[in-house]
Amino acid sequence: MKGKTIISIILAILLTAGAVFYQRMTGPTYTKEVSFTFNDQSYQLSLPRSHSNNTTDCILKIERKELTLSANLIYKKFPTDKAFDTIPFNREGDVLTVVVPSQPPAGKLQYYIQVYNGTLSTDVTKDSPVVIRFKGNVPTHWLIAHILFIFLAMLLSNFTGFLAIFGNYKFRVFGMITLLSLILGGLVFGPIVQKYAFGVFWSGIPFGFDLTDNKTLISFIFWIVAVIYNMKKERPALVIIAAIVTLIIFSIPHSLFGSQLDHATGHITTGWILSLPMFF
Repeated sequence: MKGKTIISIILAILLTAGAVFYQRMTGPTYTKEVSFTFNDQSYQLSLPRSHSNNTTDCILKIERKELTLSANLIYKKFPTDKAFDTIPFNREGDVLTVVVPSQPPAGKLQYYIQVYNGTLSTDVTKDSPVVIRFKGNVPTHWLIAHILFIFLAMLLSNFTGFLAIFGNYKFRVFGMITLLSLILGGLVFGPIVQKYAFGVFWSGIPFGFDLTDNKTLISFIFWIVAVIYNMKKERPALVIIAAIVTLIIFSIPHSLFGSQLDHATGHITTGWILSLPMFF
């Protein structure tokens, strides 16, 4: 039995690490790295898609390889039908910089970069403009608590699922620990983090369609059913199902369908943080 427990631990760690890596690589809020060539020179840009507007300005930088190189930030509020506005980059030695206009929590901008040198010019990501979402500053202790318990719940979920598969009776105890971690990470600390970041505690069902909130809710429902129905009699199949569901939904990119400011009404709703082609 010890051997199977060790195998369960190893498999749970590998599975959790794989899911976290996949979520990070496909998530819509991580910085988009862009490479382009202009006037026979290669350039690398880091284009942010998320920024806390209560801390520092969101600054874009381009290292100049030609002294005559200039650039513009072309942007507009998202989602709107308004025309794009233009802000020129400032020259600071060998670097071009521009401050992306800050927005209220959950406010989004759609932007791309125009690079030019005399008569030559090129538009970077114009065909698929980057969408950046602004958020309020979340106190570090709340953010750490949320991340710690939500990923602990994910790890425990996988571990408990493997215990159930191998017939280890301890899966019932670890099922309850998994549920507790999920409640703390997703239903206690999660709403607190969201309140600081976007001004609302909960924007999932029944108040909205925030994907992160709804993922947590679905996982909670499956785990509470699994725990309750395993109290008097072992039903490993329910635990295995709960673990599989949790793995699937927590592999969905974080904040894919999240809080979004309606610029017309000033209310926070839910919406795609970017279009699917911008994942890559």
